[in-house]
Amino acid sequence: MVLRAVLVVAALVLLAVVLYRVVAPPTTYTMWSEGRRLGQPVDQIWVGVDEIAPVMLRSVVAAEDANFCTHWGFDMKAIRAAIDAGGNRGASTISQQVVKNAYLWQGRTWTRKALEAVITPAVEAIWPKRRILEVYLNIAEFDEGVFGVESAARHYFGTSAAALSATQAARLAAILPDPKDRSASNPSGFVQRRSGQIRDGAATIQRDGRAACFEDG
Repeated sequence: MVLRAVLVVAALVLLAVVLYRVVAPPTTYTMWSEGRRLGQPVDQIWVGVDEIAPVMLRSVVAAEDANFCTHWGFDMKAIRAAIDAGGNRGASTISQQVVKNAYLWQGRTWTRKALEAVITPAVEAIWPKRRILEVYLNIAEFDEGVFGVESAARHYFGTSAAALSATQAARLAAILPDPKDRSASNPSGFVQRRSGQIRDGAATIQRDGRAACFEDG
């Protein structure tokens, strides 16, 4: 019975991964819980990856996961560096963050981390890298009650995700680790410095080929 239960759970997880390969997630636990906390639905507008400025894709990779094109879901170099630093730095890849945001919940419990470790390789095997970024940018939180890059572009800059400039894209990427305490439209000195680094990084990964796995064509 235990084996049967494990197989059923594994089949359901695989089905969910295959489904989100082609279907936009209707919501996430984080969006649902945030909407419940605020007492109103969150602001989120889904857009296809072709409707997002390419510089936004490069910016988020430069900011969150520079080796995105070369790993299979886990960046072992980043993990070793985090261990050497005593666990004071993050090592989650964009793929891991997508799994957490799309299928799981926030927090640092071992249960969530174990599920994330199981689902991430499945997502990497079934989804193209471009799809991983598409889902990530559509469900990431950018401000209180603001989810997805289209809503973020409108909220902060009065523009669309497709029309984001390199500076705007870098600022949006810079606030992702702490969206409730950072602003893309009224950036602190730290956000300005960080966005400058991200803008340079986005240009670098375009030149050296580390953006090839998700660039259109």
